[in-house]
Amino acid sequence: MNAPAGVAERLTGLVGALRSHGVRIGTGETVDAAQALEALGLADRELLREGLAATLLHGTGQRQVFDPVFDVYFPRRVGASDTDAPADREDLRDRLAAALAANDGALMARLAVEAVDGFGGYGSSPGSDGWSSYQTLDRLRPQTLMARVRDSVRAQAGGSGFADRLLEDEIRRRIEAFRTQVATEARRRVAERRGRDEIARRAVAPTADRVDFLFAGRDELAALRRVVQPLARKLATRLAARRRRAARGTIDLRRTLRGSLSTGGVPIRPVLRRRRPVRPELVLLCDVSGSVSGFSDFTMLLVQALHDQFSKVRVFAFVNRIDEVTRLLVHGAADPAGLGARIRSEATLTGWHGSSDYGVAFGEFTERCADAVGARTTVFVLGDARTNMSDPNLPAVRRLAERARRVYWLNPESRPQWGTGDSAAPAYAELVEMHECRNARQLSELIARLLPV
Repeated sequence: MNAPAGVAERLTGLVGALRSHGVRIGTGETVDAAQALEALGLADRELLREGLAATLLHGTGQRQVFDPVFDVYFPRRVGASDTDAPADREDLRDRLAAALAANDGALMARLAVEAVDGFGGYGSSPGSDGWSSYQTLDRLRPQTLMARVRDSVRAQAGGSGFADRLLEDEIRRRIEAFRTQVATEARRRVAERRGRDEIARRAVAPTADRVDFLFAGRDELAALRRVVQPLARKLATRLAARRRRAARGTIDLRRTLRGSLSTGGVPIRPVLRRRRPVRPELVLLCDVSGSVSGFSDFTMLLVQALHDQFSKVRVFAFVNRIDEVTRLLVHGAADPAGLGARIRSEATLTGWHGSSDYGVAFGEFTERCADAVGARTTVFVLGDARTNMSDPNLPAVRRLAERARRVYWLNPESRPQWGTGDSAAPAYAELVEMHECRNARQLSELIARLLPV
C-alpha cells in the first residue's frame, strides 16, 4: 500500500480495535480496506470514513462503534495547536454562533479543535496532562447561544423559514453535533498521550448486543428491543435447520454393518435410525424484579418471537409470588416497550414485601403449576439467583428438574459474582445447568444452542 508512514499501522490498529468490540472482520475485509485507503487517500476524511465502513462493516448497527474508533485512529489532525496564543472565550463563542447559524460543519469542526486546545487542557506539565470535553463545554457553554443563533437565522431568512419550534429543534441538533465534535477531539488528544489502542478499547461504547443487561440504560434497552425480531428470525432459521437434520436421523451402525454383508462389507446403503418428530414444549420462569427486569423482558420477547417453533410456550413471572403471564405476550398484539409495565400491573407478583424470593416462587410453581412441566418440557429460569437471604427452597428446584426434560438457568450476573452476598447461584447450579448470560450476544448464542429440537 503506497501510503504515508504509519498509515498501515493505523489501519491494522483500527481493525484490531473493532474486533475487540465484537465486529467480525476477516483477512479479506482488511485487504479490501487497505485497497480502499490507497484509492481514496487521506485528503477527504469523511470520504475515507465511508469507504472503510463499507469494506469493514456488515450492518448499520455497527456504526456506533466504528465512528468513534475511526476518529481515534484517523483524527482530523495529529498534534497540538498550530498556535500558542491563548484562546479568547468570547471571540470563540462569537465565531461558534456564526458557524451554528450558517450550519457550517467544517468550521464547527475547526472550532471544536480550537476549543479543546484552549479550554480543555488540565494539569501542570507542558501540553497539559490531559484533555476534557466536559471541561471544554462547561467553559464554552454552547447551549447558551440558542437565542443568539435563532435571531441570526431569522435575520438571514428575512423572517420566513422555520417555525419557532422547528427552528429551536434544528439549532439544538447543531449544538449537539458540536458537542460530539468536542468529545471526539478530546478523545483523540487523550489517545495520543495514552495510546490509541487503550482508548479505543475503553472509551468506545459497545454495540447494543454487548451491553450488560444489568447496566443498560433506557436507550440501550430500547435498542435491544428493536433487534428482537431480526435476532428471532436468525435463531428460527438455525432451529429449523437443526430440526431438519434431526428428522433425517442418525446412522444405525449395527443395521448398516449387517446390510453391508451383501456388498462385501462395503456400507453402500447406510441405515438411519429414524427419529420420531416431536414439537417440544417451552416454559420460562422469569424474575421481573427491578434489578433484572430488563434482562427478563428482552428474553421473554425473544422467546415469544420464536413461538412458532414450539407446540406450546408458557411464561411465568415472579418477584416473590408467581403468576402466568403468557396471555400478555400474545404474538404481535402489544408494544414490547411496555411489556414490563403490563406484567407488573396485571399479574400478581408480590406478597407482603416487594423483594425477590426465589424459594416462595419455586414452591408456588411446583404446587400450583405442576401441569405446565412434563417429559417434553424444557424449562428456562431467568434471574440473578439473589434470594435476599431467604430460603432458596432447593427441594422445589430438585422436583422441577426431575419432572422436566431439561432445566437451564440463565444468570445475567458475571460468574465471579455468583455466591457473593445473598446469591444462591452455586447451590442452584448443583441442581440445574446454570449459564452466564450478561448481554444479547451471549443470550442469542445460548438460545441457539440450548433450545430443544
